[in-house]
Amino acid sequence: MQYTKHAKPHVLHKIQLAKQANMVGNHAQAFNLLEDAHVIGQKSTYLHCLVHYLMLKHGFEKRDIVEVFGQILRIFGALTKTCFGLLPSGNTGGANVGPFTSMPISAQNKRIIDAIEQKISD
Repeated sequence: MQYTKHAKPHVLHKIQLAKQANMVGNHAQAFNLLEDAHVIGQKSTYLHCLVHYLMLKHGFEKRDIVEVFGQILRIFGALTKTCFGLLPSGNTGGANVGPFTSMPISAQNKRIIDAIEQKISD
């Protein structure tokens, strides 16, 4: 619960930026921002599922059947595995990457995650 509390503002900020990118037609940037939100929020079941839901919605809007089915599976995984810490570090959450593939974390996202974890340990 602590992680959710401290990560939520960062994840919601990325989601808001994604909405703005979508509004101006920059769908690739919007999805990249959702990927950032996923990396930051994936240690929280609530935030993890929220981002996968938004990725699912993005898939429907873009009529991307691979993304839609990939996100349905990932939502189930997020609901059942996040609380056990079964998370691949840095995974961006899109259907274009394996659900169990660890990936490097960008410097910006690493700083955000480190700040969240510092607040929890204080």
